[in-house]
Amino acid sequence: MVKRILDGIEVEASSGNVFADLGLPDAEQLKIKSGLVIEITRAVRRLNLTQEEAGRRMGISQAKVSGLLRGDFSNLSEHKLMECLNRLGYDIEIKLTPAADSVGRRSLAVA
Repeated sequence: MVKRILDGIEVEASSGNVFADLGLPDAEQLKIKSGLVIEITRAVRRLNLTQEEAGRRMGISQAKVSGLLRGDFSNLSEHKLMECLNRLGYDIEIKLTPAADSVGRRSLAVA
């Protein structure tokens, strides 16, 4: 990250991944999962679902829906979050391209 002084305050530019900026392990996965959760939250609101209705539709408990809507997604895998989005009416496309480096990266793009 690039540090600079702005109005006498030292500021660090973000890497684009807040989880990496915080030094958390699996930052790339956390960023993807948080993006999926944001879309789930948008869908639940757009469809005007109660937490109970959303849970039935997504195949998870109301308690897990409550956690998701509060930003707690630690107990759900990427795969399960994608399944929830499918059940809320989203198509999911996984696109693979050769990596420029020896180790690839993952990202999430929402249309």
